[in-house]
Amino acid sequence: MSTPQVLLALLASGARHGYDLKRAYDSRFPQARPLAYGQVYSTLERLTRDGLAEEAGVERVDGPDRTVFAITEEGRKSLHDWLDVVEPPAPHVTNALFTKVVAALLLDEAEDGLAVTYLRAQRRAHLGRMRDFTAAKTADGASVGAVLAADYALAHLDADLRWIDLTLSRMTALRQEVRP
Repeated sequence: MSTPQVLLALLASGARHGYDLKRAYDSRFPQARPLAYGQVYSTLERLTRDGLAEEAGVERVDGPDRTVFAITEEGRKSLHDWLDVVEPPAPHVTNALFTKVVAALLLDEAEDGLAVTYLRAQRRAHLGRMRDFTAAKTADGASVGAVLAADYALAHLDADLRWIDLTLSRMTALRQEVRP
């Protein structure tokens, strides 16, 4: 995730102070890695320094003054440029799930060894997480953002489950290849 670009996108809908940006981030990206307030303010400083955002005033809301920031035309251009770049699919398999299965296969000594045990446990964990996302997206008052994030996560979990099932079905052949 590109924190500067995400904050610019949030500013594109209107000027906001850092606290407001943090709340908007949490609302729009509920399943993303949490964003700390310090990260919001340090990113706003860099965006301002680089001419992508600017101070647009000061607000007092139940406490200290809060500086309000707005996106600049240069910031809009930067955001559009970022959105024009298609993300390439990952060139390498660097998933911990894959790595652990290969490592378990290398250690397997029994028919129902480490790899099968690991894959079955991982399958249960994936199914549990899928239930969580399904409940989140079907909950009363679920935002469009929460539904979109849940659907994205569910699609990835589903792909992992299909791979887990395929790998379990190939376990005998995999074992023979790894440990002839």
